[in-house]
Amino acid sequence: QVQLVESGGGVVRPGGSLRLSCAVSGITFSRYYMYWIRQAPGKGLEWISDISMSGNTKEYADSVKGRFTISRDNAKNTLALQMNGLKSEDTAVYYCSTDRYTVMSQGTQVTVST
Repeated sequence: QVQLVESGGGVVRPGGSLRLSCAVSGITFSRYYMYWIRQAPGKGLEWISDISMSGNTKEYADSVKGRFTISRDNAKNTLALQMNGLKSEDTAVYYCSTDRYTVMSQGTQVTVST
């Protein structure tokens, strides 16, 4: 049974940066595509990024392209999301997942505010 634990969220001013981490257990991590998805207040789930099993292929939603960077460490079973140039519209709960459309964990809150 997969377990995903996100960390690194917090409150940051517009233009600031945060680095999210996701510790993964219960699966052979290196055999899974991994995803970051988010849910803003009052809105549905939004896919924002994914990364291939090797880490060589990365995709981003237009809303975060050029600002966010996804990465993974297969030796440590961890997924990361470096977020730069944060905007108020990035305020959301962020989740890592093995599925683009499914929340499997508690997530971490990111709030971008003055």
